[in-house]
Amino acid sequence: EELALLLSSEHGKVVADARGDVQRGLEVIEFACGIPHALKGEYTQGAGPRIDVYSMRQPLGIVCGITPFNFPAMIPMWMFGVAIACGNAFILKPSERDPSVPVRLAELMKEAGLPDGILQVVHGDKEMVDAILDHEAIRAISFVGSSDIAQYIYSRGTANGKRVQAFGGAKNHGIVMPDADLDMVVNDLAGAAFGSAGERCMALPVVVPVGEKTADNLREKLIPAIEGLRVGVSTDAEAHYGPVVSAVHRERIEHYIQMCADEGGELVVDGRGFALQGHEEGFFIGPTFFDHVKPNFRSYQEEIFGPVLQMVRADSFEEAVRLPSEHQYGNGVAIFTRNGHAAREFAARVNVGMVGINVPIPVPVAYHTFGGWKRSGFGDINQHGMEGVRFWTKTKTVTQRWPDGSPTGENAFVIPTMG
Repeated sequence: EELALLLSSEHGKVVADARGDVQRGLEVIEFACGIPHALKGEYTQGAGPRIDVYSMRQPLGIVCGITPFNFPAMIPMWMFGVAIACGNAFILKPSERDPSVPVRLAELMKEAGLPDGILQVVHGDKEMVDAILDHEAIRAISFVGSSDIAQYIYSRGTANGKRVQAFGGAKNHGIVMPDADLDMVVNDLAGAAFGSAGERCMALPVVVPVGEKTADNLREKLIPAIEGLRVGVSTDAEAHYGPVVSAVHRERIEHYIQMCADEGGELVVDGRGFALQGHEEGFFIGPTFFDHVKPNFRSYQEEIFGPVLQMVRADSFEEAVRLPSEHQYGNGVAIFTRNGHAAREFAARVNVGMVGINVPIPVPVAYHTFGGWKRSGFGDINQHGMEGVRFWTKTKTVTQRWPDGSPTGENAFVIPTMG
């Protein structure tokens, strides 16, 4: 609760959402507590005459995590929990916008008995990041942020011989089939699109109803639900979401709203100009909803990262699969349907890293792994779960033979074989 209140006061997300931020991080810490099981290697007895082979996972050494402003508790714990449990020393570089929770997490780890130097927090902007990318002692880097920066970090880090996983932006789609329960969809969409003011890489900012009838019925139910959302300060227990992170980011979101309108999108609900009495200088934006958005719109192709929902109507299931598959981002996607065949087909074919079936925000549980495709993820190993263990360790394979005492050494020049 202490962490949630601290997070909420600095970031601006409502307290209930901040609790979830902390909880999803703690779940990975709990997974890391079982690390002896996850670190088990492989063993083959009798791979050849008197030859056994086994493997072990060993730590990389000094590693680093560069984390974003939108989840200042969860994502640092996703990184340092598994990395430290695997035997590494960890350097955490949090966002300069809300560093208090990462610092407090390091203090709590020290209070819990972690030796000095195993978890260190450093602060700074690009200069600090470049120092991390170029430092020869740092063996691996995990990053979460925008796609352009993710690509830069991946390119520079790997050029310096480091192992890098760099997760970028997203434009997650929610596919609504004609047989979907629209009341459930509306409730899920409201939370997934507007929760945390849309500042989530797993938010659902695009809804794709299949068929005009589905689109019209969904729109009719969505409008009152969106208009009924409450925007407030982080401590308002009745608020659905709070302010965005900064004035600059609010201006950026408002720019995209105007862009989408200029491109021909129908601005059904306009959240610009929202002001909260007593907090007129706050960085608030009301919920915004567009209909008749087209795939060629720049505002559709790029990540807005705010409380903006765009409806892109699809004529068929095939078009609904194609839209997220062809988008530059491939972080998450959801399909709402009662049809098991459609859901199974969609999950198998869609070109996106994480799929929800009647689950609007398909963030995997701690013992599975998190990671997007295309410009949502650079590198080939995901976060937490067994993929996290792979990322923060290196595999050593040992081939051993115990001689039987023969003095001849007749096989000394022959490579060991299975025979």
